[in-house]
Amino acid sequence: MLDAGAALLQTKAPLNAMDLYLNGFHFYADDMGRPVEAHHYCTHLTEDLHQCTIFDSNDAGARLIGIEYIVSEKLFLQLPEEEKPLWHSHHHETTSGQLVMPGIPEAVETLAMRRLASTYGKTWHTWQVDRGDTLPLGIPQLMMGFTGDGQLDPARVAARDRRLGVSSAASRAARRDIPVPTPAPGANAWQTGETPQLALAKVPLRNRR
Repeated sequence: MLDAGAALLQTKAPLNAMDLYLNGFHFYADDMGRPVEAHHYCTHLTEDLHQCTIFDSNDAGARLIGIEYIVSEKLFLQLPEEEKPLWHSHHHETTSGQLVMPGIPEAVETLAMRRLASTYGKTWHTWQVDRGDTLPLGIPQLMMGFTGDGQLDPARVAARDRRLGVSSAASRAARRDIPVPTPAPGANAWQTGETPQLALAKVPLRNRR
């Protein structure tokens, strides 16, 4: 009764605004061998900023596993230098066909990918479903995006394609005219061999009442 009443009487404006569905893959910033399929539901807050919730599937019982903020290159270049290593580029995900928008006509999808190709994402996963956790244990983990062919097992992409009824190969062909931007310095920090990642630490409590 509570669920039914809430569905009828309460506003869900922030959720209703998340009308963009993207499917792609992330990996843990400190472990490229742990890819995770990510179902993004996003809203366009401004011309230069998207915000996305991330689930482990597109089913009604999907688990909320993270969030991603997406900014334009213009905003990325304005970030403090110490902030930039938390972000990854989308140049390969968009042009390779790895990132898809299931159910959207190819021409519309290609236009969207053209706009996303030069953007940057900061992604935190809060539920490590890939290791079998049944609860969101531990602290958020910084995630990154793949930047080249051969980094992600093609079998994972093929399985995703079959399940969602998409073709990453066809998408790649349709996007062949999208310019592949060179990522700005500071992004994709993992490529240096070192990367930021959170660690849990005890700190003194301040302003206790």
